[in-house]
Amino acid sequence: MQITEHIASLSEEGRLLAAAAEQAGPGASVPTCPGWQIRHLLRHTGMVHRWAAAFVTEGHTAYHPDGGEPDLDGAELLAWFREGHGHLVRSLEEAPADLECWTFFPAPSPLAFWSRRQLNETTVHRVDAESALGGPLTPVSADRAVDGIDELLTGFHARPKSRVRSDKPRTLRVRAVDTAATWTVRISEDPPQTVRTAGDDRTEDVDCELSGTAEGLCLTLWNRLPLTAVTLRGDRAVARLWTDNSAVTW
Repeated sequence: MQITEHIASLSEEGRLLAAAAEQAGPGASVPTCPGWQIRHLLRHTGMVHRWAAAFVTEGHTAYHPDGGEPDLDGAELLAWFREGHGHLVRSLEEAPADLECWTFFPAPSPLAFWSRRQLNETTVHRVDAESALGGPLTPVSADRAVDGIDELLTGFHARPKSRVRSDKPRTLRVRAVDTAATWTVRISEDPPQTVRTAGDDRTEDVDCELSGTAEGLCLTLWNRLPLTAVTLRGDRAVARLWTDNSAVTW
């Protein structure tokens, strides 16, 4: 996806998140984030939006700490979230193409990194907000879901801090049946190594395969849907190795 498309989608995802949060109310439980209520979701996501925007607008070239979560609630908290989300969107829209700032895994450019990262961040938390309503989720398009899978597998879990490890080498295949995308994830004592291929490449034997729509796979790999949302073939313990250890924490 192009940067402008990421930013436009980010704008819409933030609007949907705020609308769902407003409808659910600050005290509503968030089933996809056990222990959280909507107020916690808004404080966290709003903090992340402001943290990301600071790199874009202030040009920090090294890690810069976030500003913390606010002691706000109710209508004030919702307004604070909307203000921060709008600021992030405008910051990305107005940033120069040659923006120089810190990122935490490789990308074509810092602007591409932050546009993509904040879109995927906000999409996942929009799903969280909508889950508090107990109804259907706003769909995620196949191309955006593939991008979310790709960022998770080849970005987040390529980093040394990934906890997806195994003393015994294991191989997990992820196959999006509605696209041409397949990922092979090699799990060992080191950070997972992922290779993405095009087409239905099932020539290599793997320990476990997860297949389904790109959207279903994306939300399952991000631990927003249960494993039953996709088709599992092979050793379920490998899939559990992923779900039990892959959570991305702040």
